[in-house]
Amino acid sequence: MTTVDETPYELRTARPEDAESVEALDGSFTTATVFRVEIAENGFTLRETPVDQPLTKVFPEDESDGDDDEDDGSEDPDSPTFLALGADGSLAGFVSVSYGAWNRRLTIEDIEVAPGHRGRGVGRTLMARAEEFARERGAGQIWLEVTNINAPAIHAYRRMGFSLCGLDTSLYAFTSSAGEYALYMSKPCP
Repeated sequence: MTTVDETPYELRTARPEDAESVEALDGSFTTATVFRVEIAENGFTLRETPVDQPLTKVFPEDESDGDDDEDDGSEDPDSPTFLALGADGSLAGFVSVSYGAWNRRLTIEDIEVAPGHRGRGVGRTLMARAEEFARERGAGQIWLEVTNINAPAIHAYRRMGFSLCGLDTSLYAFTSSAGEYALYMSKPCP
């Protein structure tokens, strides 16, 4: 049991029976700003700009990365999902990670915090657990991808020590997120 913002949470590794709860968690977000990507001949810049009306992004349930064997990550010891459970046992959030030994990189595959638990440090606690796992595996870097319109997450990742390390202008081209850009962020693993 760990306490976050005076609220007790149980942190544990997901089990197969948790898959339905993980899948059902509301990962949508609302933002009043987005990061506009300005591409130049020798690079790009990001400019945080306000949007006319707050933008709400809801991720479609049927969209995946093409991995039909997707589950809660509990079967592969190098790709666990860590859960934060509220005092009542409900899912407050999760982080799914994968470790690549070839380049000693821990990838944050997904992190979501239930709307009622946001802003309380649950995401930071889950990321700390991911970092602990990275150290256990001997990772040198922690890496993640985030859409340019998710300004709240970008700010949170920066506060956690992540910095911009790349851009993909075509990752979402043939998805419901067409027009968005993938930003890659990383941080050294101490």
